[in-house]
Amino acid sequence: MFTPKNPCQSCGMPLSKDKKGGGTNRDGTLNKEYCSHCYTKGTFKEPNLTLDQMKDKVQGKLKEMWIPSFIGKYFTRSIPQLKRWRASK
Repeated sequence: MFTPKNPCQSCGMPLSKDKKGGGTNRDGTLNKEYCSHCYTKGTFKEPNLTLDQMKDKVQGKLKEMWIPSFIGKYFTRSIPQLKRWRASK
């Protein structure tokens, strides 16, 4: 199974694809675990988002990029193993 190198621990996006280089901590420093789409100023942008909602959100974004849905489902299979979602089990 494909696993991106250094993925966001919330959505799975490779942090190398984040134009901002990652999210930010409370003190404004760069956070190396979460992307800027998911995490800013030390908190998740959507703190009440569920695992299933994240999977749907990622699949929707991939669809916008013209990536077939079966590939989107393949890429989202690893989301439950990411740090944010392991902690909620």
